[in-house]
Amino acid sequence: MPLQNRVTPTGDIVATPHRGLFTGNRGIIHDPATKTLLRKRWSSPAWLVCLCDFRGKHREVMATQSWTELFFLDEATALAAGHRPCFYCRRDDANRFRTAWERGNDARHVRAADIDRVLHRERLDRRKKRLHPLPMLLAELPDGTMVQSGQESFLILQGRARPWSFAGYGAEREHVPAPQLLTPPSTVRALRAGYRPVLRAGLSGTFDLNG
Repeated sequence: MPLQNRVTPTGDIVATPHRGLFTGNRGIIHDPATKTLLRKRWSSPAWLVCLCDFRGKHREVMATQSWTELFFLDEATALAAGHRPCFYCRRDDANRFRTAWERGNDARHVRAADIDRVLHRERLDRRKKRLHPLPMLLAELPDGTMVQSGQESFLILQGRARPWSFAGYGAEREHVPAPQLLTPPSTVRALRAGYRPVLRAGLSGTFDLNG
């Protein structure tokens, strides 16, 4: 049986056999004896997006009283859920994200903890995912942004909406009724300022908007 460790764009953590491009964590939120989640869904405001393969290190998932390994379809999914790149295993990406975040949010000399405080306010409405009004027309949102319409999540790419699933993205949808912003607004501003997340392309292959 798959463990409950796959993250949706709305930040929910579910069990599914589908694999992801990235891992990450929100602190320790599991019981290693049973490899099941605790009632809480975070123990730290630092919600990270990490590499699945880093310096040949191997971790048995949920096996120890260490950070809980979560998995994401791609980086856009993780950013939508409220995570940001890890400064340990993804230092270059994290520095690019910070630079774009500063530029987009008119900030200077921010620390990771400063970003985490803003994201924690933006991603949560008590224990639920916070949704935001669109800051611009859907077609004008930067690549990598995700929106929510009813029970469906959508990736915005080149001004078009593609429905999200654990297997990948579906065909472009012409009409998305009453969309709301899933990706935290400060992260959207970082995307608009030039940060390019790694995306899963359809059901096979990936592409990196960093080129």
